[in-house]
Parts: sequence; structure tokens; C-alpha cells
Amino acid sequence: MPLSKWEFQAGGTATCPACGAANTVCAFPAMLAAAGAARAEAALEGEAACFDHPAKRATAACSQCGRYVCALCAVELGGEVWCPNCVASRAGRARAANLETSRTLWDSVAFTLPLASLAVWPVTILAAPAAIAIGIVKWNRPLSLVRRTRWRLAAGIALGAAETAGWAWAIAYLLALPRGGGG
Repeated sequence: MPLSKWEFQAGGTATCPACGAANTVCAFPAMLAAAGAARAEAALEGEAACFDHPAKRATAACSQCGRYVCALCAVELGGEVWCPNCVASRAGRARAANLETSRTLWDSVAFTLPLASLAVWPVTILAAPAAIAIGIVKWNRPLSLVRRTRWRLAAGIALGAAETAGWAWAIAYLLALPRGGGG
């Protein structure tokens, strides 16, 4: 059975009108607000409205074009507010907002390079040191736009080191072979 609203305002407990059981209640403040209250984001007569949403109240003006924007449309970058159109077209000073929409996954490059080079094994003499160099140089760079760990970088460095050690051993072995002098 539903509890009346005044029961929620009384404190942390409410009594069921059907069975009399005491209930612990945590209610959101919006539940207790009057149902006919005007929404704060709705534009009233004489107020500035959003360029893209005429029914919504404007909260700021675009730093580039001056269009009024609502809280939904406002894009805050570098202490300034931009409208979605200026950000999308990178117009004027919005270009300085420096939006990063893609990133090279250096961890995947460092991991894949020594593995893929095994298909053509002589290429490993160049790919293995390159994987080590990429792994070390790019270690402190941001990995991706989404959360990732550095295990690919570490694995790429380890694979590159193993292949480099294999080449060093093979070269040392070939140099240590006795030379047949004909005799």
C-alpha cells in the first residue's frame, strides 16, 4: 500500500496504513516537490532561449559566434563556453580547444611489431629493437581514449628483447665457428 507524502517528511520512518509496520524511508527531495512547479530549464517569457532548443533557457553565450546555449548544449573548454556548431566545425578560437578524437595505440604497436615480424623472420633484426624503442619512448604517454593498462608495452619490450638476444646469440655463434682453412 502506498505511503502518504507527509509520512516521508516526518523523518526516517513511515508507518504502513494497512498493517502498521514501521518502515525506514530515504526519499529524494524531488519526490516531495510540488507536482506543478515550473522546471528551471524552461525558458520563460522575455528570457534568452537556446539557439538549438528554443524551449530551454539559455545559460551562456558561445565564445566564438555568440549564440545562446542551454546547459545541455554548452561545451566548456579552457575556461570558455562553446556552442556545438563551433566545436564541430573548429571555427576560430574553437580550434585552440585542442579536441582529441583519436590516438595512436603505441602499446599495441609495440606488442604487435615483434610478433608480426616473426612471419618474415629476417625482419626481426630491425623490428625487435624498434619495439623496444617504441615501448620505452612511449611508456609515459597516454595510452588510449579509454582506460587501458601498460601490459602490451611491457610485453612488447620483453618480446623485442628476446628477439634481439636471439639475434645477438646467433651472430656470436656464427662468429665463433671455426673457419675451414683447407688443409
